[in-house]
Amino acid sequence: MYTKLSNTLSNAWSWWWQSNNPADNQARLVLTSVIALLAVLWFFLFFIRNLSTNKSPPLPPGPKGLPLVGNLLSLDPELHTYFSNLAQKYGPIYKLKLGQKIGIVITSPAIAKEVLKDQDTTFANRDVPVAGLEAAYGGSDIVWNPYGPEWRMLRKVCVREMLSNNTLDSVYALRRKELRETISYLYSRAGSPVNVGEQMFLTMMNVITSMLWGGTVKGEERVGLGAEFKQVVGEMTALLGMPNLSDFYPGLSRFDLQGIQKKMNGLAKRFDGIFENIIAQRLKINGEGNESKDFLQVLLHLKDEGDAKTPLTMTHVKALLMDMVVGGTDTTSNTIEFALAEMMNKPEVLKKAQQELLTVIGQENTVEESDINKLPYLNAVMKEVLRLHPALPLLVPHCPSITTNIAGYTIPEGARVFINVWAIHRDPLIWENPLEFNPERFLNGKWDYSGNEFNYFPFGSGRRICAGISMAERMFMYSLASLVHSFNWSLPKGEKLELSEKFGIVLKKRMPLVAIPTLRLSSSSLYE
Repeated sequence: MYTKLSNTLSNAWSWWWQSNNPADNQARLVLTSVIALLAVLWFFLFFIRNLSTNKSPPLPPGPKGLPLVGNLLSLDPELHTYFSNLAQKYGPIYKLKLGQKIGIVITSPAIAKEVLKDQDTTFANRDVPVAGLEAAYGGSDIVWNPYGPEWRMLRKVCVREMLSNNTLDSVYALRRKELRETISYLYSRAGSPVNVGEQMFLTMMNVITSMLWGGTVKGEERVGLGAEFKQVVGEMTALLGMPNLSDFYPGLSRFDLQGIQKKMNGLAKRFDGIFENIIAQRLKINGEGNESKDFLQVLLHLKDEGDAKTPLTMTHVKALLMDMVVGGTDTTSNTIEFALAEMMNKPEVLKKAQQELLTVIGQENTVEESDINKLPYLNAVMKEVLRLHPALPLLVPHCPSITTNIAGYTIPEGARVFINVWAIHRDPLIWENPLEFNPERFLNGKWDYSGNEFNYFPFGSGRRICAGISMAERMFMYSLASLVHSFNWSLPKGEKLELSEKFGIVLKKRMPLVAIPTLRLSSSSLYE
């Protein structure tokens, strides 16, 4: 082939370069040979490239989109159900064109395992939204920080130091005080309607802030701080769940066309001012030799004594405080609200839970956190609520650091990967009567929150599994046990129980649960 090509090129070349000079003929022959060799090399590379291209798996299937906008205009606000319905047509893995971004939606345990376990390192990054960067000091927190030494340091701080069982045990008195104040308030409202979700949000907010900085902020200042946090957290979670053109068209981010970045920046500055003030108060207290035992104290100690190679900075400290305040309030309070609503909707479940509490705790005692491990039925209630209503229905989206293959399809670098855990938890091929609230399915002890079983993983899986599982489990169990042990619950006359959901980065109950508490315990002193 090479000789034939060389002769053809030589004949063609001689038409341009006619000469009888032997030197010219030799030069022409060398030049012709070089050109022929380059041509063969080009054809070889072209063949290999085409062969490689032909062998590359295609992108997953998916709905056709419009030019420039892709599928953005067809997105439904209830993304978890919209994605679930699309899976019926396009299969357990499909793509969406989201402006200049590719979205990949996964609705299968086997494919979720490929992403979160088999290729965990590849998918350990986040596609960070602009609002997330603004809220978390440029992504300096554990949620949005890219996978690497800094993230591993933050993970270690959270799991081994701040949220370890020993540290949580040490601040139990702070949690107990806040929950007992809520029970006392509900006692004062016995026989009258109460907005359960609102009360549990305030309880969680007070619990979280109390564990974060303990007795640093007191009295009227503390009451005002709780009200301000409630407002700011609500606005921040709304912005985090809002579609933002800056995320789908990165080139437009400098213009902030929807004003989301500006709004989030303003909210983040309000939090930063609060954090700065509290940290300054704490450093002053520490300077006087009066150290408190709470999360802030742990963080400040680690900042001073931390690893010089990957130090914990004051920015990290404030970013972790932000994670705790924003991530530890809505999630737990919404799950408790769903739980009580589901139990009221199935009175036999509520009755079984109350009977278990009566047997273990007794009518003459209040619930303590140390009791929760003796309540297997209530624990099954928690697992069933998180099956039907996972706090983060699409988890936090993952982002591959390189182009890779999943389930026989190409997943491009930088894609936004959604794991629809909400749909997996309701798959009739996995769960019997999946839409029924049935805690008994969890009494066999098979399911846990480890993320190793991909039919059930409400807290995620792999390296990015939720760092606060232990605290979430304690707060849910302790709070719900106290609510159903201390009170009977009923709807106001003429009201109908409503269980529908409202999608957001955190799943909410569409209609707030307004219910009437009535007393169950033997003495009023048990409500103090």
